[in-house]
Amino acid sequence: MGIQEIATVTGLSKSTVSRALRGMSTVADTTIDEVRRVADELGYVPSSAAAGLATGRQRAIGVVVPVIDRWFYVKALGGVDAELRRAGYDLVLYNLGGPGGDRDRAFRRSMLRHRVDGLVLLSLVLDETERAELELTRHPMIVIGGPAPGLRNVGVDDVAVAGIAVEHLCGLGHRDVAYVGGQDEAGMNVAVPWLRRDGFVDALAARGIAAREDWTLDGRFSFAGGVDAGEALFGGRDGRRGVGRDGAWPTAVFCASDEMALGVVLAARRAGLSVPEDVSVIGIDGHEYGEVAGLTTIAQDPVAQGRVAARAVLAEVDGGLAGPLPASPAHLVVRSTTGPPRAVRA
Repeated sequence: MGIQEIATVTGLSKSTVSRALRGMSTVADTTIDEVRRVADELGYVPSSAAAGLATGRQRAIGVVVPVIDRWFYVKALGGVDAELRRAGYDLVLYNLGGPGGDRDRAFRRSMLRHRVDGLVLLSLVLDETERAELELTRHPMIVIGGPAPGLRNVGVDDVAVAGIAVEHLCGLGHRDVAYVGGQDEAGMNVAVPWLRRDGFVDALAARGIAAREDWTLDGRFSFAGGVDAGEALFGGRDGRRGVGRDGAWPTAVFCASDEMALGVVLAARRAGLSVPEDVSVIGIDGHEYGEVAGLTTIAQDPVAQGRVAARAVLAEVDGGLAGPLPASPAHLVVRSTTGPPRAVRA
């Protein structure tokens, strides 16, 4: 596929197509838009870009995000950008736009046409087609925020992190523990929610406690989802009381993200419960809103993860070996939303 094919489709001369692809000021904006649209449709990769990918340094790294308005992504992106600027590299952002976005255009055309030296993928799992398209670029690649088959990743050990949360709750005396997790509607790495749930179930089982399915709720990894899950557990604002299948209540709730945990806290208080006297709540992340609200959490540092990922991909660009990376640190931060269960429950 070359410039001649684009010229044939658009009816323009090859020289005009060439200037339009380079965005030169001598070409009208409408012509540039039309040429680039046709180039995308035809899957055109400029020869200069291909040569740059094979032999040259563009001093730019592409960063792919599912969406740009979530706490983890914003923080990790900031860490990547800080490290790239320190190294004298530019950041080229590819926003997939969530579940309704055009992943096909991003993976099959946009990334192949832009000249970057490597890619950082935030919380993404690639399907076989996407992986094959990216392999054509021969870019060094790394994932932040969850494992992806065949790629290095930077992130916490999600199973171990869940175990820390369960250890804290059980250490306080809780045995009736609910779980709020589910899939992230914004397109987060699908492995993360399942690993955190597995860690929760395994940690309870190690203490002789079976996780209850009726206390396992989908919070959609969002504040609103956490509110919905909390209302299902404790009852809504209409006075209904949410209970398990046998009428029992959990004395604690482990949430797989701080945003969900904050939603559960709000729902519990709306239902007339005291936190942590009636129910303890713990999350994962270290979100700054959690600090303001007094949320107990397992804190991670996405900014530091972004920096580590950027350094790793830059080292690979410079010819370094793509060795495995250790799990990122996480630690328990005890605040006011967890405490021992009441001896007698109302």
